Formats: sequence, C-alpha cells, structure tokens
Amino acid sequence: MGPRDRSGEGALDVVIPARNEAARLADGLATLSGVLSELPVLATITVVDSASTDATAEIARRWSGPVPVRLLRCPRPGKGAAVRAGLLATTAPYTGFCDADMATGPDVLPDVLAMLRAGAQVIIGSRRHPESDVEIYGRPLRRVGALTFNRLCRDITGGVTDTQCGFKFFAGPLARAAAGELRTAGFAFDVELLVNCRRRGAAITEIPVTWRDMPGSTFSITRHAAGCLRDLLRVRAAARRTVAAPPMVPVADELHAG
Repeated sequence: MGPRDRSGEGALDVVIPARNEAARLADGLATLSGVLSELPVLATITVVDSASTDATAEIARRWSGPVPVRLLRCPRPGKGAAVRAGLLATTAPYTGFCDADMATGPDVLPDVLAMLRAGAQVIIGSRRHPESDVEIYGRPLRRVGALTFNRLCRDITGGVTDTQCGFKFFAGPLARAAAGELRTAGFAFDVELLVNCRRRGAAITEIPVTWRDMPGSTFSITRHAAGCLRDLLRVRAAARRTVAAPPMVPVADELHAG
C-alpha cells in the first residue's frame, strides 16, 4: 500500500455496538485492532455500551492495544440506538460499524478503506455475494427468518441483497447525516440507515465477506420478529412518502446532527 500515513487525514473510526458482550468483546477487540493497526492511516475503535449489565464497559475501558479504544455509554437499549449513538460521536472522514463477535471477518478492511478513499460512499458486507465464504446458519428457524426478512427488505432499499450483515462502512459525513435521522432502535435499523443513505443520492456497494454464525447472538426469532416486522413496515411507509420527492444532493461537507 505504499508509505504508511499516520496523519489525521483519512482516519477511520470503527463503531462496535455492545450489549452484554463481556464474553466476546476482548477477542473481538484483539482481532479488529490487529487489522486496523496495519492500515496506512490512523484508526480508532468506539465501543458503545448499550445498557449492559455485565463487564462490557469495564473491558472496553481497560483495553490496551495497538489501536485506541474509547467507551461510549448508550442508556437506551437496542442495536440501532447503539449504532446511532456511535456514528454520531465520530468525527473521522470514514466510519462504520461491525459486531463485537467479528462474525464478519475484518480482514477485508484494507480494501474497504481503499474504496472509501477512492470515493465510495457506502460499502456493506454481503453474505449473498457469490464470492462470499459463508457458514450456513446452524439454527433452521433463524435461517428461515433471515431469508423471509431479506425478501421484505429488498424493495425498500432498492435491491440490496443483504441488509442485515453487521459490517457497514461509510463516508463519515454521510454516516452522521443518515444516523441523525435514524428512528429504529431495534434490529431493523440497518434498513432505515441504508434508506437514509439512498435518499441522499449515495450508491451502495456490496462486497464479499467471510462470515461465521457465532454462538451467543442476542437476536431471537420468537422475541424480536414482531418488532422487526413492525419497524420494517414503518420504514417502508416512510420511504414511500418520500419516493416522489427530488433526490437530495450527496453529502459533500460535514453535517452536524442535533
């Protein structure tokens, strides 16, 4: 990649939403920081403690490694709420988020950074990409639920094949503008976030990833399916209300969300 540039220009801030992730966070931070430390730009990690009741916050606070880690508290539960808080707290030119368990391998981050520096606005991991290496879901009910949810999401997001992979990166100003309008606190937040980016004229690029179905997921079909469907229908209704409006100009300058 050429000489390593450790100036602030081109810095990347990676958000990790974490609710009761004490059992997995340390390994996740070690894996992610190892990749980020090899990038040709400054990189940081923001762990968002989403109303955890275990030692998640303490692990993040005491973490020491090759990449700076900061802790952000989010008293409101919900992955969407945590991602929103994390993205709005960033200031870097490039930002994004990934899951604490590193189910999506972060080894692709050098390519993601190169694409962002070349002008890409939204880059998301896709388990449906033909070149992805994906471990099949071990739980049949969850697999069926994911397939059903995916079909409902495609028309809302303009054909995105995998809205729910927890690996998404953005031009920083766009991420903060889109997150500022995010109202979905639960697991369907990804759809609304991508819709908000689309409304601003941003193209969404899906890339192949390595993905493993990690034990310990907090998502439950029985507990969360109804709420996800309700949120999805609300996002679709809002998207349809704005479909006739002129497209917004792509974000070029830093936007500050209140």
